[in-house]
Amino acid sequence: MSKIATEAKNGKAGGLDMLAPAAVLELLAAGQQEAAKAVDKAAGSIARAAELVADTLRAGGKLVYVGAGSSGLMALADALELPGTYGIPREQIVLLLAGGISSLTDMEGAPEDDVALAEKDAAVIGAGDCVICVSASGSTPYAVTIADISQHRGAKVIAMANNSNAKLFHEADIRILLETPPELVAGSTRMGAGTAQKIAFNMLSTLAAIKLGHVHDGHMVNLRADNEKLRARAAGMVAEIAAVEPEEADELLKRAGGSVKLAVLLGAGAADLDAAQALLDRAQQVLRPALAELRDLKSSIKRA
Repeated sequence: MSKIATEAKNGKAGGLDMLAPAAVLELLAAGQQEAAKAVDKAAGSIARAAELVADTLRAGGKLVYVGAGSSGLMALADALELPGTYGIPREQIVLLLAGGISSLTDMEGAPEDDVALAEKDAAVIGAGDCVICVSASGSTPYAVTIADISQHRGAKVIAMANNSNAKLFHEADIRILLETPPELVAGSTRMGAGTAQKIAFNMLSTLAAIKLGHVHDGHMVNLRADNEKLRARAAGMVAEIAAVEPEEADELLKRAGGSVKLAVLLGAGAADLDAAQALLDRAQQVLRPALAELRDLKSSIKRA
């Protein structure tokens, strides 16, 4: 049996191929659920990582996702969501996948061992960036090489792995250990390990977005509304937060150039777009303190 947890055989896997379909699925579901629980122990590290990500993006640095194989897919899913969901500029999000995007059609394994490729891909990383390297084993040469280069260039490194003795952790500022049990199909880390990684990424990027002020009472108030569904969602948010009718919310969004935050401030009584933008700038793009300042301003005018 392998000493590497993500390669070890699960004790419940004996005779798996002889079981009835329902029994197999029950074991697979239980394995996923057990893997998900591993994320709980990493909450402190994930919180620190989210703080680092938020600080980096706020300062104008890049958030760089690094991965290979199944772990790379988890990184890809998170990276692609951030510009649309939270309005983070695309130029601040970088994705480095072993073999590149073109490798996703057949998921060849060789690129993850290519150190020269890692060195070439790492050219985009500089001081002031934050690099998230993910590898189930924690020893993938592509991810480990980029983590090492990132450290030497003055970037901050967040390492996510499913093995406690991960080599990837040696070069990290923050270590996220997702100690998932052995897979029911040994080494198939797209299952339990991948599930835990996806949950951890969801938690990390969402908390970072909250810290950046892109979430208000559970609403994604910095979304990029570029289709009918999202434009309707944006109008609904403005209507609810600013307490205006849907028709007015639509007009406010048009005046605000599609910005939910600016539309809310206009609906709440900001004199014009410049005044709304100034409120938001003073509040570091966070809607709640901007609304609080606007309420105080309106109260002082009434008293006068």
